[in-house]
Amino acid sequence: MKAIKHIIAVTILTLACSGYASASGWTTNLESALASAKKNKKFVLAQFTGSDWCPPCIMMHKEVFSKSSFTRPVSNKFILVKLDMPKSNKSLTLKNRKIMRDHKVTGVPFILLFGDDGREFSRFGAAEYPTVDGFIDKLREELKKKKMD
Repeated sequence: MKAIKHIIAVTILTLACSGYASASGWTTNLESALASAKKNKKFVLAQFTGSDWCPPCIMMHKEVFSKSSFTRPVSNKFILVKLDMPKSNKSLTLKNRKIMRDHKVTGVPFILLFGDDGREFSRFGAAEYPTVDGFIDKLREELKKKKMD
């Protein structure tokens, strides 16, 4: 019985850390999201967050990013990536801080938008748009600007 519990725990941990999309619609691997976006002609929305220590990040998760009224329509055009820097997981924080530095992101909560070509086309502070409707409107505005390029 202990062996079965151990196998189940290891399987759950492996899936949680592997970067596959979860039921929430978010994945955790930016590189695989960018590759998938190219293949599927989608955009990528990368969310940088501190889920267990940053009050604006916690608020954005609660009010916007965890809502199906956000994830359902947005995931039609975007692959959603959550890059978390939690105090409770040092190795994840180190991994995602490197990505943060590589993309010159200096704070959280922060959003980067990438085209299907893998190039960034927009960046903004997430907390500036604290409602589902406001955030979706911002994404529409950024997509319109991208189309004009």
